[in-house]
Formats: sequence, C-alpha cells, structure tokens
Amino acid sequence: MPSVKKLLMQLATATVAASLALPAMPQEPATQGGTIKSQVTLVNIFATVRDKNKKIVTDLKKEDFKLSEDNQDQTIAFFSKESTLPITLALLLDTSGSEQFMLGGIQEAGSSFLARVLRKGDEALVMSFDSDVDLLSDFTDDRAILDRAVHKARVNIPGGGMIAGNPGPIGTQHQTGTALYDAIYLACSEKLNTEAGRKAIIIVTDAQDEGSRVRIEEAIESAQRTDTVIHLLLVADPRYGANVSAAKKLAEETGGRVISVSSERKLSQAFDEISEELRSQYTLGYYPTNSARDGKFRKIKVDTTNHDLKVLARKGYYAPKE
Repeated sequence: MPSVKKLLMQLATATVAASLALPAMPQEPATQGGTIKSQVTLVNIFATVRDKNKKIVTDLKKEDFKLSEDNQDQTIAFFSKESTLPITLALLLDTSGSEQFMLGGIQEAGSSFLARVLRKGDEALVMSFDSDVDLLSDFTDDRAILDRAVHKARVNIPGGGMIAGNPGPIGTQHQTGTALYDAIYLACSEKLNTEAGRKAIIIVTDAQDEGSRVRIEEAIESAQRTDTVIHLLLVADPRYGANVSAAKKLAEETGGRVISVSSERKLSQAFDEISEELRSQYTLGYYPTNSARDGKFRKIKVDTTNHDLKVLARKGYYAPKE
C-alpha cells in the first residue's frame, strides 16, 4: 500500500495533477426514468519529446500536440509540463550469470541513479532476478535502505524477500534460466498496481529470458494495465549478446527507451539520460470519445505539429470494465 507520506504528497499536488486522478462526471444528468450510469474515465499520458538531435524539448504548449485513440482524434482536456506528480520507480537488476562481469558497476551506477532521481514524495523498490525473482527492498524513500538493497544483489543466489504471484511461487523455482518477464509481471501486478502518479520500471539486463512462466505479451500487458513505463539498459556479455528485439518490444509498447551499454562509464551516462527523461515529461489528459466500458485495449497515438520532433509515450491502455 502507498505510504501515508506519499498519499499526502499526492493530495497536495497541483490542480491539474488532482484533476488527472478523477473520473469525468456523467455525460448526462439523471432523469426520472433512472440514472445515467455511463461515465468516461480520464486517460492520462506522460510524454517525452526529443528533437532530431535527440535533445529533450521542454517548451511545447498544448496546441503543439495531436492525440488520437483507435485513429479517432481526441480533445486534450488537461495539459501540464510541470513535473509535480510523484514518481514511483522499480529498479530491476539482472543477476543471472551473464551479468557477472558488470554487476559491481551496475550496483554503483544504480545506487547513484536512485540518489539523484528521487525527490520528496517519490518512492522506489529494488528487485533482482535470475532463475528466481527476489524483492530486495519494498517501496521506500529511504536512500540508505535502497543503497543496501542494490548492493545486496548477488549473481544466481536465490533468497531474500520472495514474491509470489501468477507466475509463482517466484523465489522458490530454483531452476536454471533468467526470469525477466516474470520479474516485470510481478513488479507491475503485485507492487505498482496499487500506486498512483508516474510509474516506471528501470531494468538493467541483457533482455535474455530463459525460464519465465509468463510470456512477453503478458509482461507487457501487466505494464499497460498499471500505466507503467519500462526503460531498459542493455548490458550484455559479448559471449552471449543481448535480445535487442525483446528489449525494444517491452520499451516501445509501454512508452520507454532502450539504451545499449558497453562500459561502466556509459552505464552511468545511461542512468543520467533516464533520470533526465523522468523529469522532463508532459502530462496530457483526455476523455475518450469511446465511452464503452468493455475492458478492451485502445491504441493511443501522440504526435506534435512539428514533424521533426519525436514523441515517446505509451501505445495504449485497457478500458475499464463494468
């Protein structure tokens, strides 16, 4: 459950942030024949915009954006370029044997990243995954706890705070392989599903999955249902390589990025890029013209009027279901 501190922070956020958390009023007033039950829930999107030189653009206005759902144009009801909403992060560390050569650098860079990116009201958790998925630290804003958790990660050593869920019992499998998709699924469905505001998973991995009980499509769906963005830092042993296609699929479908890393110096730079991105997002909110509460997946497309700019945002969401 979210901490009292975080709930208070969320209640104190700017008016636009509060508005984004509320559903729309009924489209029509009640009549003598009965109450109109149909409601349209506000959909919010966090978007990052880069120019052709890949530099982040932070001076756009609402009029500069175009938004559609299932190819139908939508009206942007709320817009903000303030980074006032709290960030909830899940840092996932690949501790399979293929990451052993970089684990020390991963721990140092990951710890520094959390210290830099987290501000008042933000929280983070730390998980590791190999053949098991281990919760090394639950959500906290305590930097010391998070630092200890990151440095507690060990290559192919099961144990720690184990998480059980649909793929489970995770943490007690003791089988060979790398449970990347299980880790994503569990981080979303067991942890991030109760959080509000901006949510992101940062994964340091080679994106090789061998042994997960859920498929990549299920991992992506769990992120989409919880409005979670997935960013991947690809760190691969040259002997094994990286699964670039899987990494791109995970990131692109959720509005995240993939950054390839070949050294500890570049790893630190990659964390800096993700940190900048998390703090440079636009918030777009709209009431869908399709008010059906059918639980179906709706495709979202966000563009700008300037075709030289590239928008990074999630590709869709699941409508609420009666």
